[in-house]
Amino acid sequence: MILFLSMRVPHIIVFLLLLLSCASEKPEGKTEAEVLYKEAKNLIDEGHYLLATEKLNKIKSEHPYSFYATPAELLQADVLFLQESYVEAAAAFLLFRDFHPKHEKSDYVLFKIAESYYMQIPETYDRDLASAHEAIKYFNELVRVYPNSQYLSDTKKKINYCNEMIRQKEKYIADFYYKTEVFDAARFRYLDIIKSFKEENLRNHAMIRAVASSLEMEDYIGCVKFADEFISYLSGADKEAVLKTQNDCRSKMGKQKSEKEVES
Repeated sequence: MILFLSMRVPHIIVFLLLLLSCASEKPEGKTEAEVLYKEAKNLIDEGHYLLATEKLNKIKSEHPYSFYATPAELLQADVLFLQESYVEAAAAFLLFRDFHPKHEKSDYVLFKIAESYYMQIPETYDRDLASAHEAIKYFNELVRVYPNSQYLSDTKKKINYCNEMIRQKEKYIADFYYKTEVFDAARFRYLDIIKSFKEENLRNHAMIRAVASSLEMEDYIGCVKFADEFISYLSGADKEAVLKTQNDCRSKMGKQKSEKEVES
């Protein structure tokens, strides 16, 4: 009996889907493509994304040169986004943009590309943040190319969020190398943070650690040089920490010099 029911389940599902598709009144349209497009939109509004996709695919296969062929492509990308298939949605919006670079909804398409990447950002900064970099790229392009777009309302906030995640990730990696005593890699990362970011607390932390890493690497010349370069940007306890490390480097340089003189 159970086996019999399991064999019938796929047929029941198909029947229910067909029943749903026929439940609402068929919209009016001058062409079959228009009717299919309106049906797809109605199905999307009702949350029936699979059935909507079937309608849109039918437009693509049976009416590829109709007026509704291009809107159907864009709507298919929207459906992927609504289904939370953000990787596929980003690809679909990018493909649409490539084929329709001057479309009247180009700002919307660019916004949805950025949004598709934004929605892929992991919850914690210790994971892959490639999607955050991509989101920033397309959000910035939207701001630059369409400064008056209606889709800019929360773009700046999302850019800031992406940047904060990236800042935390870079600090996390640099600190990891420092704590595990891989000081050459740590210094490289700290110097890159100083060059790439403007946030004061992060830069101060990176300056202190870059000088400290140089001391641990026994690169006393580099230690003194970086301290001289950074000291004017620091104050209070941060400045004192760098000055102390610099003095330690100078002391060790002097000791090294004395040892070499004795050996010679």
